[in-house]
Amino acid sequence: MRTLGLRRIAVAALATVGLATSIAATPEPARAVSPGFDHTIYWNNVLIKAYRQAGGPPTTLSRAGAMMHLAMYDTKVSLGGQGKPYLATVSPQTSYSYDLDMNLDEAAYDVLKAVFPTIDFTQDYNNARSIAPIGEPGPNGWSVSVGQTAAQNMLNARANDGSTNNTPYSISYTAGQWQPTGSGSAASPNWGLVKPFGLTAGSQFRPSLPGGFTTITDLLTSSAYAQQVNDVKRYGSATSADRSADQTQLAWFWANDLDGTYKPPGQLFTLTQTIAKARTGTDTTRLFALVSLAMADAAIAAWDAKYQTSIDLWRPETAIHEPQSDNNAATVPDAGWQPLSADRNGIHFSPPFPAYVSGHATFAGAWAGMIKRFYGTDAISFTATTEDPHASGVTRSFTSVSAAATEDANSRLYLGVHYQWDADQGLATGDSVANYLFTKYYVN
Repeated sequence: MRTLGLRRIAVAALATVGLATSIAATPEPARAVSPGFDHTIYWNNVLIKAYRQAGGPPTTLSRAGAMMHLAMYDTKVSLGGQGKPYLATVSPQTSYSYDLDMNLDEAAYDVLKAVFPTIDFTQDYNNARSIAPIGEPGPNGWSVSVGQTAAQNMLNARANDGSTNNTPYSISYTAGQWQPTGSGSAASPNWGLVKPFGLTAGSQFRPSLPGGFTTITDLLTSSAYAQQVNDVKRYGSATSADRSADQTQLAWFWANDLDGTYKPPGQLFTLTQTIAKARTGTDTTRLFALVSLAMADAAIAAWDAKYQTSIDLWRPETAIHEPQSDNNAATVPDAGWQPLSADRNGIHFSPPFPAYVSGHATFAGAWAGMIKRFYGTDAISFTATTEDPHASGVTRSFTSVSAAATEDANSRLYLGVHYQWDADQGLATGDSVANYLFTKYYVN
């Protein structure tokens, strides 16, 4: 048995186990006629547009993506798709006709309205429904109750998931521990405690502490730590003479840290679209459900490692500025050092949360892990784009999804905001998340 395993269906069949008696008289559902128009990809683009408008940390954005795409997936399963639902199969009502696309639109619309309450999605919905379904309506007309119910099921399931926990972060000024760097207060400090979408807990794949050390003192005085600091000091500086032009380009290419961009989850969703469109027959509803699921739980896993352990590792700029408080003779303080990372006005900054592990890397590991398992190969060639204003118009090409994910992770060192072990352990954590979720929801 495969779960989350849907075939592309031309007509949404309503013959669902346990429902045959109640829907026997229901007219066969139809679908909207719009050659080449994929409603899942359409709503993914609407989601990405909302990311640009709403801004904020990638934690809340990834949660919204999973909620929307999983509700759409449950809608499709309920209207005849193969596989088990994520939450529940929704029973169609008798004497109505059910158009699959209409219900996918409704599920997406209802979730987005709830998770982005300040954004008006009415025109997006109207655009999606601009072509009427074919076929005859049932005695009571067309219904979108399946999409509505799938969306409400999702909203109910996530209503008390811990995502609104605003308990302030308690800052420690102990050497090695994260402290604000001027870019804002701690972002999403409790996200590692959010109820996962598929993992058993945010700590399920928690990596070892940085470098495998068990105390902050042992870490700071080690040669391994000195190497980590000196590497980012050398290659991640705003004025680095050792970073190559290509390394500078890829640093900006994968950044997308600024509000107004599609942020890291949006970039990876865009790459998912690129890959899916190049492969005839891809079940996009299933694919985006799996990818969004992996990224949402990757965020929870990464933020668990950032905030819920005994070492909330300080950012490189703090480590490099510190006047020898690490008691490590192999690190030489530089109060004037700045990371390459900068806002639109050229002001250099580090994201406002601990360094270990890298969120970008964990997202990338989960994304690549799910894509290669879904298609059964890592050898997928594609060209990627970016929305970071420092890399406008730049594209980069890859021959495998793991190569793209690795570059994404390593870019954070060249941007000057992460150590190499943040990238390496983030990738590994993300891949573990993807492997677990793929096995749990796709293979059973």
